[in-house]
Amino acid sequence: MPAEPVQISRATETEIPWCATVMASSDPWIALGRNYGECLARLRRPELEVLVARRDSRPLGFVILHATGLAGSPYVATIAVAAEARGAGTGTALLRYAENYYREARHIFLCVSDFNVRARALYERLGYRVAGELPDYVVDGASEILMHKRLVRA
Repeated sequence: MPAEPVQISRATETEIPWCATVMASSDPWIALGRNYGECLARLRRPELEVLVARRDSRPLGFVILHATGLAGSPYVATIAVAAEARGAGTGTALLRYAENYYREARHIFLCVSDFNVRARALYERLGYRVAGELPDYVVDGASEILMHKRLVRA
């Protein structure tokens, strides 16, 4: 029997701590030095939208969006998938949802740490291209890679 499709909608207040736990317990946030409290504070910033992917009402991952985060275009501030749900299409579903969330947008941006090779490969498969590099931006010795995608609207 096939798995239920992933459902994505705004995070509930009870899901926010779960999101912070997923974030704080996995890379790149471990390598970037983000603890649970910092992750929780970020998730509660009022200008950000937190959307959760669920299957059978069980959270699998989430994306944090800023409507006008870069040059007035939507910005994917964070995307994270629980360890047990990785490799099953949750990240792809979250990015596709983010790309359609702001219907009028023509562009979308995100950053990926240069050491987060698996995430960067996903973004490139989905059509994101490198727009620039920010050396030593978050931590010394690592770069954040700014990526961009032109959204095609029918």
